[in-house]
Amino acid sequence: MDENLFAIAIGASTGGIEALLALVGAMPPQFPGSVLVTQHIGGYPSILPQLMRARGPNPAMHPGDGDPPLAGTIYIAPPDHHMIVEEGRMRLFRGPKENHCRPAIDPMMRSVAMAFGARSIGVVLTGFLDDGTAGLKAIKECGGTAIVQDPASAVEPSMPRSALENVDVDLCLRIDEMVPAFLRIMESRGSALAAVPGRLQREQMIAEGKDIMDNLESIARPSALTCPDCGGGLWELKDRKPLRYRCHTGHAFTAISLEHAQSEDSEHALWNSVRALHEREMLLRRVALVARGHGDHAQASSAEEQARHARQKAEQLTDMIEGHDGGA
Repeated sequence: MDENLFAIAIGASTGGIEALLALVGAMPPQFPGSVLVTQHIGGYPSILPQLMRARGPNPAMHPGDGDPPLAGTIYIAPPDHHMIVEEGRMRLFRGPKENHCRPAIDPMMRSVAMAFGARSIGVVLTGFLDDGTAGLKAIKECGGTAIVQDPASAVEPSMPRSALENVDVDLCLRIDEMVPAFLRIMESRGSALAAVPGRLQREQMIAEGKDIMDNLESIARPSALTCPDCGGGLWELKDRKPLRYRCHTGHAFTAISLEHAQSEDSEHALWNSVRALHEREMLLRRVALVARGHGDHAQASSAEEQARHARQKAEQLTDMIEGHDGGA
């Protein structure tokens, strides 16, 4: 890998497609840095490389595992794979989700921070919740530059706001101001690599599945919480901000993304309860119908009463899930 190469690591989520297309459309031909992009797409097919090639003058692609990052090339994390830089090469892997996402922004930015140091530029664009905040902090800790989209210009301001609240951000810009800023930074910054904090090295090893428990015990403390992705015990990282957690299989969460995942799990469990109550009501009404057909009116009445109770409980649960007070 060229020791003078700059890397721009860009993370986006809700509203990110248009922001990214505007950004790459403003880049000059033969852009002097390597651009790495993680857009939250989960496991769904992505045509983002084709869209970027149609909008801007630089090649855009899902990289192959082992490809070297090159100047003037835009690399987009493929569906259901984290994308990182390791030992001068792009690496793709289906590791544990971070912030309930794969691909996730934080592992990409951590790896770029460790590989490029002062030659790294981290960019957090529009998006929901706070993926990218910890990664942007890693960029700063390794001597790089942190840039955040102006929340007032973002479709979803949560991610930019989180970064501004938790990271010593260098620049808060609109999309149309970013490419000139990239060029100025690449012209003025040196190529020295800062010492990588041991904590970052250990966390990246956890993300890659290497010596997880040894590394986890060094950078985190056990908590009473469980991982919503695998059910394992969560460990609280010793970072002061943002508050974050990892489990023994490598899943990672900020406190905000963890609460969101817990909320989704709770709602799913409640709807399962509603379904079970409706099915119980249906069964009891069938029991009552058959009992009446055989002249067993006592059993029929008992089953009908139990069916009414099941329906009432289902309605109460539905009101609670939907935020109703039951008397509306």
